[in-house]
Amino acid sequence: MIEATKRYLLYHLAYSRFFFSGCIMPTLIQYMSAYIARFVLSLSLFAMSPFAVAHNSSALATMSSATSRLLLVAAENFYGDVLTQLGGEHVTVTSLINHPKQDPHLFEASPSTARQLAHARLVVYNGADYDPWLTKLLAASKVPQREQIVAATLVGKKSGDNPHLWYLPETMPALGAAVTAFLIRADSAHQEDYNARLSAFLASLKPIEAKIAELREKYRGTPITATEPILGYLIQALELKDNNPRFQQAIMNDTEPSATDIAAFEKDLRQQRVKVLIYNAQTSDEMTRHLLKLAHASGVAVMEVSEVKPANLSYQAWILSQLSALEQALAQTPKQNRR
Repeated sequence: MIEATKRYLLYHLAYSRFFFSGCIMPTLIQYMSAYIARFVLSLSLFAMSPFAVAHNSSALATMSSATSRLLLVAAENFYGDVLTQLGGEHVTVTSLINHPKQDPHLFEASPSTARQLAHARLVVYNGADYDPWLTKLLAASKVPQREQIVAATLVGKKSGDNPHLWYLPETMPALGAAVTAFLIRADSAHQEDYNARLSAFLASLKPIEAKIAELREKYRGTPITATEPILGYLIQALELKDNNPRFQQAIMNDTEPSATDIAAFEKDLRQQRVKVLIYNAQTSDEMTRHLLKLAHASGVAVMEVSEVKPANLSYQAWILSQLSALEQALAQTPKQNRR
């Protein structure tokens, strides 16, 4: 930058001599020349000063440190949070879907999304048709050094299965192992740190396992229902009785549930045949809002869920908070039917 400034000033000095030679008094030209010469000399002296050298060295070191990090991209922010925990200061993580009010099914990629994917060393996404927009983007821009990890592949799920895999207890341990293996391949100099981070991550999942075991023991067989099967894998792990699965599947697939399934759902709520309604507050429509209103009127406890992690919570804290919310709903005494 200093050298460029010097060249700029000297150029304009020469230009001034040419332009003003017949118009300006020589004395003024000499004065300007001396002034600019002193300024250029000051820049040169500053460039060689200890402060400037230290400042430039620090800036270069910071730039080098930033560019040496592995660039990782996650389709959803709960996977991005896990990547950050596993990679620490050795990685830079971008989550494409990161707002609780953002509908993951309606995500529209931008040019910045394509750029992020083009520079990524690793891309992690859900799969099982949950984020098909990402597979299209990856297919459109093939990058030799970029690797992919698909959560559905790790746990043996495919198209047509419940895609809400972050609620499946087996998913995150499998993802942790796969991501750590990649990090060690890509950056073997920090292998010890990556292994330590994986151990800490797996240990941090133990409270979730313990809470699931506690609630399973206490509420096994309790009937519940949901507008969509977002917590489906968690419901299975808790061994709760999940009513109205066909209705949930229809809403998830954006198709019309049958009249019979709607009537059965309404009957469960009106007659308090279920203890809790799990309601997807992130993606709702007229039908699901009708069932929410009916649940409140019928005295059925309601638990609201989202498909995107709140920004201020880690994955572990988010799952534990939802287990706690479900526990509170299950513990509620049914209210008197107000209909």
